[in-house]
Amino acid sequence: MSMMKKKLGFLPIYIWLFSVLVVLNLAPATCQADEPALVKGLSWTFYRKSCPGLEAIVKKRIDFFLRQDITQAAGILRLHFHDCFVQGCDASVLLDGSASGPSEQDAPPNLTLRPKAFEIIDDIKKNVDAICSKTVSCADITALATRESVKKAGGPTYRVPLGRRDGLTFATRNVTLANLPGPRSNVTALIKAFQSKSLDTTDLVALSGGHTIGIGHCSSFTNRLYPTQATSLENEFAQSLYRICPTSTTNSTTDLDVRTPNVFDNKYYVDLVQNQVLFTSDQTLLTNSETKKIVESFASNQTLFFQKFGRAMIKMGQVSVLTGKQGEVRANCSARNPTSYSSVISTVVDDEIVGVEDALSAM
Repeated sequence: MSMMKKKLGFLPIYIWLFSVLVVLNLAPATCQADEPALVKGLSWTFYRKSCPGLEAIVKKRIDFFLRQDITQAAGILRLHFHDCFVQGCDASVLLDGSASGPSEQDAPPNLTLRPKAFEIIDDIKKNVDAICSKTVSCADITALATRESVKKAGGPTYRVPLGRRDGLTFATRNVTLANLPGPRSNVTALIKAFQSKSLDTTDLVALSGGHTIGIGHCSSFTNRLYPTQATSLENEFAQSLYRICPTSTTNSTTDLDVRTPNVFDNKYYVDLVQNQVLFTSDQTLLTNSETKKIVESFASNQTLFFQKFGRAMIKMGQVSVLTGKQGEVRANCSARNPTSYSSVISTVVDDEIVGVEDALSAM
């Protein structure tokens, strides 16, 4: 009998161990069920050992800058989008021009990127390198800064896979123009542009929701005012735009979202269904039955929008990334490293170890 009691005494331990194994096996699928698959070389825990304080540093610096000026959230979000859509999320948009030619920053779509956004990324890089020298790429810092900016503005949080390397080159003017959808693009062109980045129509509509913060330049929407007012513009809203842009050549700006311009919410979609948006590329989402349905669902359900936006950002943040031994980890985000520079970033991701770590973090 005593022997039987001893054996039974171990039973709860066996049950506990079995339960832990079950949780480890199921956690990634159940706790993060809607997250897209990761590109090989990226990991949720890439800097867990080499720079464990990374995300806290990024958050602290973003909090500092956005407390002073919340409008910078839109600038950082736009910077990340313009980087990822042109030769991938490799921080190539941060590079200055060189003897080989002008940089991506000199291409027309990028001329209105906010200088302060570049300064903020440089500041975060400096603060990260003070703790984790030669370890974290500018591309990863940009992705994390974007997530923190969206969150600070009232938007959703989402996990950011890490392990990107910085590009060695920047795209030409023509390549930049060919890859960035313009404010006058129609829905067919937008769907095609997003599909070329492995992003679907839900991603297109969700990422368009980034226009819930930020500003638009008259030159980007006066085609809807001159020579005649577009029929798709709500009249009272159109009259307010005429006051801001009294001529077709006026160089002024206005908020993208007329309801809550500095809050990241779903009001952009409310604006859209009321025909109160600036760009053709926004209004056109109502001309396709599939995108229109998604717009209407986001307009009535902010939680759904936040879920789909976070998922789309994870997908966009993995577009044509450099990993492993590709690219480099820049010492200065605006310039390639000298040949003598050597980074210490890990180039190998152990999928099994990462899987267990992710399961544990999800418990």
